Amino acid sequence: MNLTAVELKAFVPARDFERSKAFYQALGFEVPWSSEDLAYVRHGPVAFLLQRFYVPEHAGNFVMHLLVENADDWHAQALAADAAGGFGARIDAPQDRPWGIRDFTLTDPSGVLWRIGHNLPVAAER
Repeated sequence: MNLTAVELKAFVPARDFERSKAFYQALGFEVPWSSEDLAYVRHGPVAFLLQRFYVPEHAGNFVMHLLVENADDWHAQALAADAAGGFGARIDAPQDRPWGIRDFTLTDPSGVLWRIGHNLPVAAER
């Protein structure tokens, strides 16, 4: 029996499918495949499926976590892409969290909350 998992992707809702695709591309993701209702969105080895599906209560409670090497660089990219002004996204400043991650929140045009962060070095035990 082989129970090896190969990949796990979330289906992320999009109120305005084309606008959401453009938003993720502006952040640096690529869309190597798209149909009328579904898009394969990736950045390097991580990916998700963007779907033409929107229920406000669902999108407003949907959270994605993206672990990166440098959250500050991702934050700078989001600002440079004008994610807030051009797409109506909300972006908070990066912060060091008590759970050992430096991250920031980014809310996409559909209301999906992203936490984008990197692991902080573990403090040496005293």
